[in-house]
Amino acid sequence: MRTNVVLDDELIEEALKVSRLKTKKAAIEEGLRLLVQVKRQAAIRRFRGKLKWTGDLARMRRDR
Repeated sequence: MRTNVVLDDELIEEALKVSRLKTKKAAIEEGLRLLVQVKRQAAIRRFRGKLKWTGDLARMRRDR
């Protein structure tokens, strides 16, 4: 998808520097992937302490 945006030059340069990515496109795509990952993890974290798990952890560890 082609999109034109105005970006903060300093932010882009810093992103390229710390990520060692070669292009602005690569930096933006990596940033979007990270954003999606973080938001998905946050959605999963809402279930913390709310799901009931049954099993034998000691047995599962022995089966490795």
